[in-house]
Amino acid sequence: MNRHVNAIAGRLSLRPPQRHSLEILDRITEIVPPRKGNDLEGALTAIRVEFPTVTDFEREFPSLCFALATGVGKTRLMGAFISYLHLAHGINNFFVLAPNLTIYNKLITDFTPNTPKYVFKGIAEFANDAPEIITDDNYESRARTLFDQLIRCNVNIFNISKINSEVRGGKSPRIKRLSEYIGESYFDYLAGLKDLVLIMDESHRYRASAGIRAINELKPVLGLSARQGDGRRFREGAGGRNQKEFQPGRHVCR
Repeated sequence: MNRHVNAIAGRLSLRPPQRHSLEILDRITEIVPPRKGNDLEGALTAIRVEFPTVTDFEREFPSLCFALATGVGKTRLMGAFISYLHLAHGINNFFVLAPNLTIYNKLITDFTPNTPKYVFKGIAEFANDAPEIITDDNYESRARTLFDQLIRCNVNIFNISKINSEVRGGKSPRIKRLSEYIGESYFDYLAGLKDLVLIMDESHRYRASAGIRAINELKPVLGLSARQGDGRRFREGAGGRNQKEFQPGRHVCR
């Protein structure tokens, strides 16, 4: 097990289900290191050797889903995932999707230092060098700092419902418009990153939406999602085939 798992679990005071989820992510990234250009079929085959209940990533990149009991703490788990991927694998770019405005605002608060439920509280590496929080309300003004080498970790937080409203009628979302600061759209900038990880909160709420289809074009190195549930197979959405679903504590990977 990667030494960062124990350190992060202790610093963030993770509950057993959260820690178990982190251990699973650690093992999955050993089997399939998060990087661009992974052979999807080969990655799926390799993961199924150890986790035979894996059925389909259902995206054009490896995508995993973790089911947590209500109240266990999905947002803290997101913080643990980001901390782990940054410290253990050197990943510096994350794209967090919220299903609605309420959760979007809550995520921004919880990812902001010196707030009661700050998700990185206890992570020494982020104490004096907190991740840069970029939102769908400020990304255009923040674009000018994207190439600042002093900023080591960027966490983008976007509201999928807003993107859905922007793509109605076949239009392109605002994020795909040209930015004068970077010479391309912010979307194209993100898609060109070699270490982008997509984290989706309650992804089952919008997995078949027009907005998520647009976001899938980012083709991140890894997709992660967490939802509240009892671990039963979730089959809502087109196709009937799901991302891998893990249930911490009683996960289906046997």
